[in-house]
This record gives sequence, C-alpha cells and structure tokens, in this order.
Amino acid sequence: MKINPFRSPDFSQLLRILRREKPERATLFEFIADVGVMLGEKQIEDNDRDAAMYQYMRCFFENGYDFACLPTWITRFLEFHRGDRTHGESISQNEGGVITDEATFAAYRWPDAEAADYEMIGRWEKWLPDGAKFILMCPGGVLENLTDLVGFENLCYMLADEPDLVHAITEQIATRLMTFYERQLAFDSVGACMVNDDWGFKTSTILSHEQMRTYIIPWHRKIVDLIHSAGRPAILHSCGNLGPLWEDLIEDIGFDGKHSYEDGIFPVEEAWTRYHERIAILGGIDMDFLCRKTPAEIRRRVEDLINLTDGGSGYAVGSGNSIARYVPRENFQALRDAALNHS
Repeated sequence: MKINPFRSPDFSQLLRILRREKPERATLFEFIADVGVMLGEKQIEDNDRDAAMYQYMRCFFENGYDFACLPTWITRFLEFHRGDRTHGESISQNEGGVITDEATFAAYRWPDAEAADYEMIGRWEKWLPDGAKFILMCPGGVLENLTDLVGFENLCYMLADEPDLVHAITEQIATRLMTFYERQLAFDSVGACMVNDDWGFKTSTILSHEQMRTYIIPWHRKIVDLIHSAGRPAILHSCGNLGPLWEDLIEDIGFDGKHSYEDGIFPVEEAWTRYHERIAILGGIDMDFLCRKTPAEIRRRVEDLINLTDGGSGYAVGSGNSIARYVPRENFQALRDAALNHS
C-alpha cells in the first residue's frame, strides 16, 4: 500500500537546510498537520493506528513534503499519566498536576519507555515513498511534561522550597524521553528528530533564564547529543520569547534547526537575518497572518521569504506553528503552492 506523492520526495533537501546550505528547490516544513485542512477529509479515529497513520502520512506526501512526522497521539509509544483536565479551546497550566510533594512523587507510576511496540515503525515505513523519511516528535518535552505533572503554580513553589525534588522529577521525565528517542533512532527510516518543548510566552520564558539553565537545558543537551550520536539532526520546536536562550540552544545545546515564530515576538524574517548562518530557520508564516490574510497576500509573503533567503538557504517554508484545524484550507494551499511553484 503505497502513497502517491504530490512530487517526488527528496529528504536530502531538508538535510541541506539543516546544514544551513541552499537546497536545490524551495522546501516545505510542518510538524503538526490537520487532516481536514490538508486533505479535505474527516480524520480517522486513532484507535485504528495503522489507518490513522496512513492518513497522516498522506497529509505530508500528497502536499509535496519530503517527510512525514510520527505523531505521538497515534504512536502512543510514551504517555505520561496526568490528572483530569478541562477539555476546551484553552487549558490552564495549573490543571492536571499529580505530583505535588515527595509522597506523590514516590507514588507516581512512571511509564515504561522500553515497553512500547516500536516495531510498528517497521510496518509504517513500508508506506514511505522513495526518497522520503520520518521525523520524530516527542510527547512534550522536559519542561512541558514537568509543568503538566506538577502544575505551574505548584512548580513555582517547588522551585523555591524543594529544588531537589524538581531535579528528581525532570530526571525521570528526561531519561524516558531519551529511551523513546533511542529506540526509534534504530530505524533507518527516521531522518531527523523534533524536540517539541514550549519554553516561553509572548514576553519571556516560562521559567527564569537561570532556572532554564539549571533544570531544563542540561537535559536538552543530553537529548541532542543522543540524536547527533545516531547521525541525525535535532530540531527544537518552542513557542514563545526565548530572549538570550537563543545562544544556549545554538552554542550550548547544539540544535540544528528552530521552529515556531510569531510576528508579535520575533518575525521569521528577523530570525533568519540574525541567525541563519548558525541554525536553520523553519516555518514562520505567523498563524494570525495565515488565518486572516488572503491567499494572494500569503503567496506574496512566502515568495518574499524565499527570495530573502536566497532560495531557501537555511530556511524551509511553513506555518509559524502548525496547520491547525482553524487554518482556512485555501490559505494553506496558497502557502504550499507558493513554495512548490517557486522557480
């Protein structure tokens, strides 16, 4: 059962970009795809994991991408149990926390990252078109899982009162994430890894810069070292204003690419101008812009970006965050077509 791609995939084009080189053609990048927007279909329920994965792969290859992501809500290789949370358009970072002290930490049932059926990848890779690869994503990164398991307000108290407990929780999270990556990197069909961990909001990082350097960044360095030791590039997806931590993610951690940009924080054009010689810049068409502007305006901005970046040197075309369900289908198609038709 093969997928018929929109154009012949060539994962080496994205690898060129991640090496801050110029690809032979403009190249697309996303890591979260909405089936309704990208295929015009109803999403298959993920209790049929094979059918859901096949459909998700079609989102990428039938729209001209050189890879497909392995979404954790389908793979379910690693899931951290959380408490009850409201199901709404937005969710408080205080909801769902289950580790509040030493006793609840000791009682928490940590998932076994070794126990998952990773051999599913061997079944799914048979659907890859020639020249294509998978890109891994993780079930939230170190900071996201820490915040989810503890609750943001409680985490603030814990950082002040029980710093050793914060270290212990992050170690339990990060070591499982490393096993998660290690097991999947054994497959040649995996071409790169996303490390998706939202670090910030509009004006700053969620934790102070020093707290990030104490509790979070050392684990990211170990995760990226693991990915690099397997000969794959590592891409950080992080929303928010990272401020001086850009230097940490480039010089200390060693990420090959950075994804997620907002015009109100750090427009992608500015990010590329400042950093493209040191780290690849991926995506960046602001979500508000992508949703509210006309297809003609979107095509124009994509074309201007490709021209600014000299045909995509160290840059891949995509949204500022994701192709979410509220993105107008014609606007996504305008973004896609502007990249695919660029000469």
